[in-house]
Amino acid sequence: MRLVVQRVTRASVHEGSDLLGEIGGGAMVLVGIGTDDTPEVVDRMADKLLGLRYFRDAEGHTNLDLADAGGSLLVVSQFTLLADLRRGRRPGFTGAALPEVAVPLLDRFVARLREAGARVETGRFGAEMAVELVNDGPFTLTLDSQK
Repeated sequence: MRLVVQRVTRASVHEGSDLLGEIGGGAMVLVGIGTDDTPEVVDRMADKLLGLRYFRDAEGHTNLDLADAGGSLLVVSQFTLLADLRRGRRPGFTGAALPEVAVPLLDRFVARLREAGARVETGRFGAEMAVELVNDGPFTLTLDSQK
């Protein structure tokens, strides 16, 4: 499982003219589910995301987690995070889980975040979406369950 976490002042995701999700301050989280990912991996990654301290405190230091900062999450599935670029020029995606595996794991990830009290907006799995965000910092983190 791979996450790209971008601290934002605002973010939104649309499918055509339909607004799917929108947040103010918080984080945009792109999620790639791999073929080897399990419910246990998903739970661990959700807990890790919730505990990360990447928001500024009153002194400007990154000492606050999402809850302490009063932020929200916009979670968007992005299988291309699992692209294999080791050979040739065309990315391979065999490391990305098929929808019948990925959708329940993504749903579990979002549910775990919400159960912990996070406000979570989402995109739509498999949709062609337009994602807009204003990266705050810029501040971007990558998390990989294999590392």
